[in-house]
Amino acid sequence: MKAIEKSWVKAGYHSFALEGPNGLKIERLSREVGKNKSSFYHLFADLEVFTNFLLEFHLEQTHVIAEKESKCNDLEDLVTVLIDHKIDLLFNRQLRIHRENQSFEKCFLKSYEITLPSMIPIWATIIDLKEDSYLAELVLQLSLENFFLQITHENLNPDWLHGYFHSIKKMVEQFKKTRSVPSLDGNV
Repeated sequence: MKAIEKSWVKAGYHSFALEGPNGLKIERLSREVGKNKSSFYHLFADLEVFTNFLLEFHLEQTHVIAEKESKCNDLEDLVTVLIDHKIDLLFNRQLRIHRENQSFEKCFLKSYEITLPSMIPIWATIIDLKEDSYLAELVLQLSLENFFLQITHENLNPDWLHGYFHSIKKMVEQFKKTRSVPSLDGNV
């Protein structure tokens, strides 16, 4: 990708991450990159082509995240990776929210395929399920759905992440003790 294309893609990626597809306004993006709208049309032809560039960029970022996750040794390492890739996670959240768009759904599912295998080992360690990788993967899949429903630009920070992982770990501990899932009020 050329430098000029990359500047447009990074601006669009950030806007999409925070506002979803409605945040992709060519005039606003042109102001952010310091170029006129004709530059956008020269490079991308239209918003649909540009959006496909964003989706490709997101999958590239997803591979970077997966590589970093595979090297995590503990919760602190994982929290650092997640905070470093906050905009990528928020982009993925928008894909999940707007997955009625088939391209977004496809990209969202592909990002899961890329990250799940790299995340399972550290995840199983964090939630103390190393002895049951199948259950760890199920909990991860459910937790990711919930995670993407909850995260926002404001709350995606180390304190929130520690609390989120702590609550998942407590739920798993309760399940391991009773072999039942606690209700929302803490009763089984």
